Amino acid sequence: MKEQFLKWLNFILMLDLFLVIFSFFWLAAAVIGRGAKIPLGLDLWYKLWEPVFTPAIGILMAGALISGAASWLTKRLSQ
Repeated sequence: MKEQFLKWLNFILMLDLFLVIFSFFWLAAAVIGRGAKIPLGLDLWYKLWEPVFTPAIGILMAGALISGAASWLTKRLSQ
């Protein structure tokens, strides 16, 4: 049960990591596009920052801490 939970947690964290990386590259491309006067969705990115990207970063941080603590605890208890 515990192993299955950690497996799913790591899978969800991996998906969340890809969302965060995608949002960073979108921001970088949109800022460069804004400088070149090409609309690449910077205004949409700003609208999605608070409801989508901020929680995704928070979930990634919390999940990484939980996953690390669970792995540490598992190693500690198995010795």
